[in-house]
Amino acid sequence: MGKQAVALAKRIGYSSAGTVEFLVDSQRNFYFLEMNTRLQVEHPITECITGVDLVHQMIRVAKGHPLRIQQSDITIRGWAIESRVYAEDPFKNFGLPSIGRLSKYQEPLHLPKVRCDSGVEEGSNISIYYDPMICKLVCYGSSREEAIENSIKALDAYVIRGVTHNIPLLRDILTEARFVSGDISTNYLPEVYPDGFKGKQLTSQEQINLTAMLASVHLKNTLRSRNFVNQSRVKGSSKLPTVCNLIIKYGDKEVPCSVKVDDGNFKVTVNGATVTVNDQFDLASPLIEANINGTWETVQLIKLGPAGEIRIRYRGTAFQCQVVSQEVHRYFSLIPEKPKVDQSKQVLSPMPGLVKSIACGPGDMVAEGQEVCVIEAMKMQNSLSAATSGKVVAVHVKEGDTVEEEQILVELE
Repeated sequence: MGKQAVALAKRIGYSSAGTVEFLVDSQRNFYFLEMNTRLQVEHPITECITGVDLVHQMIRVAKGHPLRIQQSDITIRGWAIESRVYAEDPFKNFGLPSIGRLSKYQEPLHLPKVRCDSGVEEGSNISIYYDPMICKLVCYGSSREEAIENSIKALDAYVIRGVTHNIPLLRDILTEARFVSGDISTNYLPEVYPDGFKGKQLTSQEQINLTAMLASVHLKNTLRSRNFVNQSRVKGSSKLPTVCNLIIKYGDKEVPCSVKVDDGNFKVTVNGATVTVNDQFDLASPLIEANINGTWETVQLIKLGPAGEIRIRYRGTAFQCQVVSQEVHRYFSLIPEKPKVDQSKQVLSPMPGLVKSIACGPGDMVAEGQEVCVIEAMKMQNSLSAATSGKVVAVHVKEGDTVEEEQILVELE
C-alpha cells in the first residue's frame, strides 16, 4: 500500500502532505478508495509512532523547502490508538449528535503517553452547525496491549459534562474480545452490537464493586452532612447506627447491602462478600480514585441528589442509581408507578437540529415506516418516519425551524 501511494503521488506530481485510503478484504487484498489532499484526522497516530511532525513538514514543503528526512530515516516505534471523542449519544444509533455547553471539561493529560488534540475548553458551546468532534484522544505504548490499556485509563479520567458523549461506546470497544484480538471489519458495530449499544454490561464482580462504591459514597455524604463547618458545635454522632442497611437500585437491579466505617475504610457486605473501600476519596472532585479491595478504580461522581440519587460513571458508562435505607425503600414500594405515555402516535426529534423538509400535512394518511420529515444536524440529514399507520392530526413545525431533542414534530390520530 505504501508503494502504491507513493506511485500515485509521483504520477500526478503531488508534492504536499496527503492521505491515500485503501480497503482491505479478508484475504489481505487491498483496493484504492480515495486520496485526501491534506492531513487526515488520524495523523497524530503516525506522529506518535514515527516521531515526525507531519504538520511541520507540510508547512516547510508548502514554503518550497526540501524534506530533511529520507524514507530510510523513518522507523516505527510501538503502537498508537486514536479515540475520536464526539458530542454524540452512542445509545441512539451508535451516535446521534448532542448539543450544549461544556459545563465541566478536563482532559486526561496528567496521565503518561496521552495526547489530546482538541479545539474546545470548559465553557465552549457545541452547536448544531458544526462537526460534533470534541477531541482526538491519542494514547501510545510499546505494544498494542499497552496502547489499549493507556486508552482505557485516559477515557476513564476524561471529564466531560454538559453534553452527551460517546466515551461509553469507545471504552466498551477497547475491552471487547474481538477488538482486543484484532478481529475487526467495517461491519464490526452491527455484528458486535446487533441490538444497538446498551452500555457497559457489568460482570458479577464489577456489580459488587459498583455497589460497594455507591454505598461508600452514600455513607461518606451522610457523615459529611452531619458536620458543622466553622462552628464549635459537637456533631450528633451518638445517633448514627454502627451499620447502615441499604438498598441500591441501578438499571433493573435492587441490591441489598450493609456498610460501616472501620479504621479509615468503608466495609461493605454485598451478597455475602465483604468489600473494603479506602476512605481517601473526595466527593467534591470530578475524578475519584477509589481503592476497592486493593485495586484502584477511576470513577466519576456526576450527581449526588438529596433523595439518594447518585449518577456515577463507572467503566465508561454513566449509571443512574438510587441509594436509600431499607426502611425508606419499604415506603417507596407503596408508591404506585407512573404509567408510561404512549408515544407511538407521535414523531419526536431524536436530536437537536434544523427541520429540512416536511413530507406530510394535517389530514394526510401515512403508513407505518413512511417518511414524515427530515432533520438536519451537524452535516447529517436524518429521515424520520411514522411508527404506525394513521391520520396526521397536527404538524407542529415548519421548514427552517430549530428543534430540540424529544420535541414533538408530528402527531397522528
